Amino acid sequence: MVSLAKGLSLFAILLLMLIGLSYAQQKKSPLHKIMETVFDETDPFNGVVLIAKNGRVHLAEAFGTRDYETGVGLKSSDIFELASVSKQFTAMVIMQLQSQGKLDYDDAVEKYLSIPYKNITIRHLLNHTSGLPDYQAIMDAHWDKARIANNSDILQYLNKYAPPVLFSPGDKYDYSNTGYVLLASIAEKAGNGDFTEMLREWIFKKFKMADADLRTPTEKKQLKNLAYGHIKQTESGNYIKADSFPSSNYTIWLGHREGPGRISSTAYDLLKWDRVLYDPRFLSPEMKKEAFKPAQLNDQTLSQYGFGWELGTDEVLGKYVQHSGDNPGYKTEIVRYIDADKTIILLCNNAHDRFENFLDALKKYVIGL
Repeated sequence: MVSLAKGLSLFAILLLMLIGLSYAQQKKSPLHKIMETVFDETDPFNGVVLIAKNGRVHLAEAFGTRDYETGVGLKSSDIFELASVSKQFTAMVIMQLQSQGKLDYDDAVEKYLSIPYKNITIRHLLNHTSGLPDYQAIMDAHWDKARIANNSDILQYLNKYAPPVLFSPGDKYDYSNTGYVLLASIAEKAGNGDFTEMLREWIFKKFKMADADLRTPTEKKQLKNLAYGHIKQTESGNYIKADSFPSSNYTIWLGHREGPGRISSTAYDLLKWDRVLYDPRFLSPEMKKEAFKPAQLNDQTLSQYGFGWELGTDEVLGKYVQHSGDNPGYKTEIVRYIDADKTIILLCNNAHDRFENFLDALKKYVIGL
């Protein structure tokens, strides 16, 4: 009888465990199921995913840790470095100045800035068809990395070393961080003000994006909910903070540059931004057409990049605009299906090498929403 009782007891425990496991599997969110098909358990995704439909949050979840050293878990409201997702905000400042009559897209850059390059227009800068050389390579070769550079320093070094253009303006598309540095400096000249304050007053404060800002390295360190970027060490497989090696981390010694990056934000503030771009009171149909219009090259072919946005069409969901960001320790993406009004916001702070696979899986999931 005792043996039978023990057997029944063990059977009951096993049954409860199986029921519990089944229930846990049923409770898994769609994101967990997608992640299981993309990531290895030994090297999981670290970041925040937000998916919205018609402006309403469908899913918003955080995975992993804010800081590997402390083990503090991520929250969906944590702040991430956006990297080049920042470019759409720089483009919008330029568009606001154009709507105010303070500049024209086809103005020559030398109207506003002293640079050793001619026949480049603001439009060329916006859609990456300027042919400008890479400012970061110049700074990496010549800049004292014990100092933090700003746009004035970058312009000074462009003039001092004056590497040749890569091609004639308008000949082809070639992604250019240099162009967006110049755009921020043009904004200050044309708008007679500080670029960071333009971002704050015209966008972040205006639309209550309380956690979005163009922050200095010092300001970011003061944040209590910053998701630190982490890099995977090849030898050990461990993740360390990306800012552990300042001399090799351009985001530190170029930490005062404006235009191509440096905005940090939560996923929720990016969703607010997504909604702003549907508001005709802020972005008129004419402005929207310019922002999401392919660039026409000199040979009359089109480049699928507008003003701070990559352009495309999905067979099911129609037109979309998107942009990626990539900084040491971070990978970011915003995808806006503008015909279907569906949005994917993906923020990662361990620069996972399967980030693109995850994004592709999320795109497939969004089709079925």
